[in-house]
Amino acid sequence: MATRNSLGRSTPDLVPDASGSTLQGSDGQRPSAEGANDYHSPISPEDVSPAISTVLKSDIAINTLLNRLKQSVASVREFAAFLKKRSTLEEDHAQGLKKICKTSHEAAQRPDNRQGSYLQNYNEVIHIHDRMAENGIQFALKLHQMQEHLLDLIATIERGRRHWKQTGLNAEKRVQDAESMLTKAKAKYDSLAEDYDRARTGDKQSGRVFGLKGPKSAAQHEEDLHRKVQAADSEYSTRVQAAQSQRQELQDILRPQATKAIQDLINECDAGLTMQLQRFASFNENLLLNNGLCVSPLSGQSTTGQAQSLRDVVHSIDNGRDLHNYLASHISKVGPKPQEIRYQPHPTLATPQQAPSPINARAQPPQGPPPPFFPINQGEMPPPGPPLGQSTTELPRLTTTTLPPIPSMEDNDFPQQHQQVPPPPQHQTFVPIVSNNPPQIPPYNQTLSSMYAQPPSQIQNFPPDVYGQPPNQVRNFPVDNELPPLKPVFGVTLEEMLQRDGSAIPLIVYQCLQAVDLFGLRVEGIYRASGSAVHVSKLRAIFNHDSSQVDFRNPEHFFHDVNSVAGLLKTFFRELPDPLLTREKYVEFIEAARIEHDSQRRDALHATINSLPDPNYATLRALIL
Repeated sequence: MATRNSLGRSTPDLVPDASGSTLQGSDGQRPSAEGANDYHSPISPEDVSPAISTVLKSDIAINTLLNRLKQSVASVREFAAFLKKRSTLEEDHAQGLKKICKTSHEAAQRPDNRQGSYLQNYNEVIHIHDRMAENGIQFALKLHQMQEHLLDLIATIERGRRHWKQTGLNAEKRVQDAESMLTKAKAKYDSLAEDYDRARTGDKQSGRVFGLKGPKSAAQHEEDLHRKVQAADSEYSTRVQAAQSQRQELQDILRPQATKAIQDLINECDAGLTMQLQRFASFNENLLLNNGLCVSPLSGQSTTGQAQSLRDVVHSIDNGRDLHNYLASHISKVGPKPQEIRYQPHPTLATPQQAPSPINARAQPPQGPPPPFFPINQGEMPPPGPPLGQSTTELPRLTTTTLPPIPSMEDNDFPQQHQQVPPPPQHQTFVPIVSNNPPQIPPYNQTLSSMYAQPPSQIQNFPPDVYGQPPNQVRNFPVDNELPPLKPVFGVTLEEMLQRDGSAIPLIVYQCLQAVDLFGLRVEGIYRASGSAVHVSKLRAIFNHDSSQVDFRNPEHFFHDVNSVAGLLKTFFRELPDPLLTREKYVEFIEAARIEHDSQRRDALHATINSLPDPNYATLRALIL
């Protein structure tokens, strides 16, 4: 019949053979030396030396084997403690490595770290370390299981040791007690025999011998001693037989049984310890092998594709390509080409030959961005900061009295040769914007220079405006809703207008906001009430033709209809191909607005607004400041 030890290993029950040895199992076969670490059978008389046989048959056999078993148990307990500490260290190391991998992976995904091939291969490096951490966790788990098996083995061996210690030592004690009783019986027998011999051989004393019942004669005394000697002899003989039987039982049965059982416990304890040592060595080899395969996998061994070694992953980082891709990704953020730097003398110091004609100069579109726009009440509004992407240029804080003057178009501003400018063709009609005459459609191919070829005497003059500026003259445009769209602004993206006009804020936005701030702040429902559709259509055609020729600081230029200016501004933003806050940032604005904490919501909105493209940021800034 087979039994299972504490390690779960099936071992055959050992039964004594004809010679009394326990070398065979119940199936008649010797225990196999294979399996769990070459399990050793009890020592057989054929294989032991005379010295070992003498020790096993002596009175010290049980105590000697018990001491040896204590050593085995102590060794198992020490190795179990080692496995516990090692498993704890391995688990802490593996968990720490996984935590580092997780933290590093999250940090690598942030936009302030490198991207491209570096990020891809760095994540692969972290993945390799994560697999090594998994191997460490599995190794620590196996060590913990081994430690639990050894503790179970120690408990089983300790129970067996206590049992056989009590059984064997009790048998030894019974023999010792029998021999002690034998010694006492023999001493009593010898003492009485000597007294009887003296009384029998004639060493008689004169007179009587006094006893408990009175004086005795010599004959009576000799008879009493003879009777006591016989009783002592009988007791002595009984003690001898009892001691002999107990010693024989101890030597033939009890001692061999106890020594065999203790040897089995020693062999089981040593075999279990050796087997766990072998498993420990195997697990260490597997750990190192798996980590080595993670760092440098064998070619053709990957099931998910061609795996790369840690060295190959690191060598795959292309610093040059990452730098080039990073620079190329910022092409959309490049601002317009800076204007040419040139020397411009003051008009009062320039010679007549160098002074440009006012008509021709006005016909040219402005070369730089429009003057900055500020609200009327400057004392209550903070000065606007620089537009996005132009942090080195600080806009000046202007008041209402320092607005740049509008070029005057009085008669004395024109050169004396203005009479030589040819009049426009007869089939074209040019009237001032503020004229009440019905608009007439000019030819579509009318050029900008012919529009301003009218003599200055035909241009109406206006009284000084509210800012004390010199009187502004009405610029003549063909009264037509279908002016040729030389520089269209409606339906054009802000980025395209920035690249074309060189201004972060579209001129139509600047002019409309200027007109609303100058003339519409006291108008009720300035952006709610609708203006004249005819006026909006005319202003739309003018801005699509050339927005650089419009100046809304004179209300005559927008027909004294500030609601039409507000409607024109709303139409411009409505027809933008991409909204002012952009479709790309829509989700970010919604998520930022859902934040409940005021400071966090403010910071999130601020960060999202700062990430807008340059023209969108500058236009939004002009609207809200």
